[in-house]
Amino acid sequence: MVTSLIKHERIVTTLPKAKELRRVADKIIQYAKNGSLHSRRKADEIVREKPMLTKLFEVLGPRYQDREGGYTRVLKLSQNRKGDNAPMAVIEYVDRPGEVRAARPPPKRVLETLDDTLASVGIKSIRAE
Repeated sequence: MVTSLIKHERIVTTLPKAKELRRVADKIIQYAKNGSLHSRRKADEIVREKPMLTKLFEVLGPRYQDREGGYTRVLKLSQNRKGDNAPMAVIEYVDRPGEVRAARPPPKRVLETLDDTLASVGIKSIRAE
C-alpha cells in the first residue's frame, strides 16, 4: 500500500488503513530524506517496486528536505463504503503539485519569506540582530 501511495501520491482507502499507512509512509520519507545506502536498503524492504524506490529518493526525499514531519494528510470522506458501511478516507502527501488544499509551509521557509518581504520594504531582518 505504501508503494501505491508513492506511485499515485493520493489514494482512497478505509480510515483505519489510512491511519496505519500514515505511520509507515512518514517513516519511509525519513529514509528518503537521509539518502544513505543503509536508508535505501531499509526502504527497499518496504517498497515493492524499484521505480517507486527511485521516485522516493529522487523526488519525494528532496521535496520534504526542510519539513520536519507531517508528510501525509488523512481526510475522512463523508460517505461510508457501500456494502459494509466502512468509513472511508483519502491519504495523500502534502506539498504535492496540484493539491486542492495547500499545506502550511515549514517554519524555516516562513522565516525566509518574511525576511524577503521585510527587506523589500526596507526593514531589517528580524534574525540579523
